[in-house]
Amino acid sequence: MLTAFRSRAYLIRLITVVLIIILLTPSITSAITYDASAQPALEKGTITKPANGSTVISAQGYTFRGNTNEKKPARLVAVDERGDLKWTHTDNVGGSAWFYDVDPLPNGNLLVSSPRAGETVVFEFNRTTKTRVWQKRFEMEDTHDIDYLGENRFVIANMREWNESADASDDRVVIYNRSTDAITWQWKFRNHFSAETDGGYSKDWTHVNDVDPIGEDRLLLSPRNFDQVIIVDIETKQIVERLGRDGAHEILQEQHNPDWLMSDTGTPTILVADSENDRVVEYAKLDNEWTRTWTVGTNTLTWPRDADRLPNGNTLIVDTLNHRVIEVTPMGEVVWEYYATWGPYDAERVVHGDESNGPTMRDINASGNYPITGSANLTTVSNNGVGVADWARTTSAGTPLAEPASAIATQWAHVTPWIRPVWMTGWDLLFALGSLIIVTMWLIGEVITARQRLLATFRDLWNNMGI
Repeated sequence: MLTAFRSRAYLIRLITVVLIIILLTPSITSAITYDASAQPALEKGTITKPANGSTVISAQGYTFRGNTNEKKPARLVAVDERGDLKWTHTDNVGGSAWFYDVDPLPNGNLLVSSPRAGETVVFEFNRTTKTRVWQKRFEMEDTHDIDYLGENRFVIANMREWNESADASDDRVVIYNRSTDAITWQWKFRNHFSAETDGGYSKDWTHVNDVDPIGEDRLLLSPRNFDQVIIVDIETKQIVERLGRDGAHEILQEQHNPDWLMSDTGTPTILVADSENDRVVEYAKLDNEWTRTWTVGTNTLTWPRDADRLPNGNTLIVDTLNHRVIEVTPMGEVVWEYYATWGPYDAERVVHGDESNGPTMRDINASGNYPITGSANLTTVSNNGVGVADWARTTSAGTPLAEPASAIATQWAHVTPWIRPVWMTGWDLLFALGSLIIVTMWLIGEVITARQRLLATFRDLWNNMGI
């Protein structure tokens, strides 16, 4: 009987080893066949017609503890009307950098926000000479956005401003005058929000990622962690408008780069990349209530972080974790597409200036909810063309597991690109994690099976030590 038991145990071990090898084979194959000399992709996707002017893109890249992964680079990228690369710009002066907001200035240059080494370097970049016109280093960590107000004044979204002595957040928005090198106005979130917002003060309490001027007297702010967009009167410092609320994820969930639009009939409208909901949405103020009038890209976009309305009614979208910038029609058809790894953050069609310059969807009778179609899908990490997240959503659709499966799929799509090597596909990672689970269970099983022998060994050691 003992011999039979041992035979079964050896057979189980053999089957387990074979299963582990099978699960690890895709990762091993990907690692062996990966071309380490290959440069991170910059390539055109779908182009049904030339764009109206060149497009400039900021790619955040991946930087950890001051070191940028060269396979996940941070850079500025310029692309012409037909999707051909014009130039790239990388910059590690003063520490490994990443790039966030990039705005066309009235003189044709670019205003760039580039955090590095715990601070933020802001500079004006000449697109022709590829040089800095001027630069300013701010003692501000991870600043995502700075906008030009005119007369050498700039408004800055200052996140992660922790006050050690008060044990509280000093996250704020400031106006900086470059002529006098002084901050002339500031607005602190803790003066206008409860300390319990988003679970209480933390070192990244608001994660305010965007600030845009509305005329001369108001500012549009995006405190990402508060799941809302607010408008602040510069003179009174009062919040005069609000879209969303903390935790109301059906409205917005950790949004990026909202834009203020006004319809032909004077209806206030906000276009926003609703990042954690994987969609771009438009809200109109109707009968004193914010009403969602347009949605595009649900379950097609992956963590979008910018959306600009173009004069032709199309929308320029930065689809961050699909590593692409797309121009889509009001019905979601891709007419222009460019892949710019790694992790693009912002994109501007330079000829149109900063942010949105087009009509609302209600102006052009295009309200509705639309999928995105016509993409080249060049970054689909696939098993027969289907990624892990899409497979989970499709397989669970129409079942009681649909909602939790969709939530897990979203987290998978948002988190795993940051942790897996560039040569590893999503399926490779899933199978590797499966093998890790099996190894863990195997070890636990071995310990349980051998528990009496292990206890006897420990007792003998204890006795031999004379304790």
